[in-house]
Amino acid sequence: MDTITTITTATRGRETTADDLAPPAATTRPRTPRPRTAPRGLAGTGPRGTAGSRPPVGLSRARTAPRVLPPHAMFAERLLAVLSGERPVHWMLGQTVGEAYEQLVQLAPQSPLRAQAHGTRPVIRRCAVQPRPGAVEAFAVIAVGGGRVRAMAFRLERGADRRWRCAAIELDGLHARVPAQGRPAGRT
Repeated sequence: MDTITTITTATRGRETTADDLAPPAATTRPRTPRPRTAPRGLAGTGPRGTAGSRPPVGLSRARTAPRVLPPHAMFAERLLAVLSGERPVHWMLGQTVGEAYEQLVQLAPQSPLRAQAHGTRPVIRRCAVQPRPGAVEAFAVIAVGGGRVRAMAFRLERGADRRWRCAAIELDGLHARVPAQGRPAGRT
């Protein structure tokens, strides 16, 4: 379209010649596509493949799968979410077997790990396991704020479908005993 406009302007008032229809001389450069680069922003990315370029701290060059937590750490986080009141008890319904769900039902209303008045959310400081055949016994040390810590112990069992499920839970001295049918609740 620019070429047609130029020819019309150049030949106004006179007859069009072959020179007028020829492409312009080497006065214009052919357009080359610009390399596609990410805009410089907070991530600090520049053109790809430049010498000495390094990804920002914490990011790797190759895309990697998200980090998968081991079963005991994942269950510790889930149990913490329920016992701190962040999640409802029924959130763990399909991930518990036996008495564990009833133990959660008894422990959760007390919200023993609820965030304190100064608003710090409890966090898992340490989580370790003791493997057993077909099961894992784990404990977690939970920092609840103000320099205080609580202990949580739980047992994971692997089902026939190869999925881990929580089978028991205790929270530093708070034993949630579920009474068996026909027997009163109490320590045995």
